[in-house]
Amino acid sequence: MDPDAARTARESLDLAFHMSNVLDTGLDRHTLSVLIALCDLGLNPEALAAVVKELRTSRELQTTSSPPTSTAPSSLS
Repeated sequence: MDPDAARTARESLDLAFHMSNVLDTGLDRHTLSVLIALCDLGLNPEALAAVVKELRTSRELQTTSSPPTSTAPSSLS
């Protein structure tokens, strides 16, 4: 990738990341970059958004329904 194209891509990602933060999406820079790359490859952005929402819902359900884990060392006697 030539330097101008790399700079443009970086600036575009910076702008998209800023908009993502303003909209409080909770996406980190790397995840946003992956999602943009998938859109560039032709994946449907609405389908990707649905997947992200489903993954978040699934993670939230696992977090709230899983029993607390003990951090105390187990006794092996």
